[in-house]
Amino acid sequence: MIVIMKQSAEQEQIDKLKKEFEEMGLQIHLSQGVNTTLMGLVGDTTKIDIGKVASMDIVEEVKRIQEPYKKANRKFHPQDTVIEVGSAKIGGGNFQVIAGPCSVETPQQICQVAQAVKASGASLLRGGAFKPRTSPYAFQGLRGEGISLLSQAKKETGLPIVTEIMSYEDIDLFDDVDVIQVGARNMQNFELLKQLGKLDKPILLKRGMSATIEEFLMSAEYIMAQGNEKVILCERGIRTFETKTRNTLDMSAVPMLKKLSHLPVMIDPSHATGIPWMVEPMTLAAIAAGADGVMIEVHNDPPKALCDGAQSLRPEQFDSLMKKVQKTAEFFKTL
Repeated sequence: MIVIMKQSAEQEQIDKLKKEFEEMGLQIHLSQGVNTTLMGLVGDTTKIDIGKVASMDIVEEVKRIQEPYKKANRKFHPQDTVIEVGSAKIGGGNFQVIAGPCSVETPQQICQVAQAVKASGASLLRGGAFKPRTSPYAFQGLRGEGISLLSQAKKETGLPIVTEIMSYEDIDLFDDVDVIQVGARNMQNFELLKQLGKLDKPILLKRGMSATIEEFLMSAEYIMAQGNEKVILCERGIRTFETKTRNTLDMSAVPMLKKLSHLPVMIDPSHATGIPWMVEPMTLAAIAAGADGVMIEVHNDPPKALCDGAQSLRPEQFDSLMKKVQKTAEFFKTL
């Protein structure tokens, strides 16, 4: 349920009503914009007399929300959420690029790539320390050592780091990580999501390969329901019958998610397509669709990469793309 307050409502009156709802066992999500104050009520609202609340002098309107996701719902929070990571702002018209290798391999590799993507304009560095792989015989990542190498690259470049967590048992290793990524395979690992919801740290949540948009938003809700509202949604392609690409990039998910939710939405064209030459058109299309950023895989020597080298851009290719990204983003800002 949403209670829309009148502009004339005083803060003391709003606080009093909020307290009354809390005493009824409801969670209150207060969203105060420039011209409108919304009070989102989460819990069993059947006990509330809508007519009585609507008749209050400070109340403009009362609405019931049908969607099961409340905190992620734009109706609760009309303004775009903007998440700050270092000096970068994600959401609210700010377009950011996260770039780096699929997996961290050596100190030289990660630092060389970090320097290159920073020089080209990336604002965050990605790199996998823990790698969920389909085959148990494939490279599984350097784990704690990989995070240490990412931290070293962070010190050398100043770029905030993004890396994936697979188990909450490893959370102590993530103290220096700026954005914790939840991969597609863990999108519905609800116990992990609940634990991450207790942190005060941005979570980049990837859409499951067979997840609907509502299921995706419900996973975000698991994190937000525990108190952590710093969630970034990432569309990384879904599984369909098509075999020409690694996955099918659901570009329509961007405007749909932006319509339904206030959370930032990013695109991962590297995992979505699995084809280096497709990364550029999909990145530019993401800008046109209204995405808040992209995550791109970059490797200094793709043929020798231990993970997903076939879909990675070389630093020079990434640099060329970034020049087009900057021009395209500036163009769409003028529309």
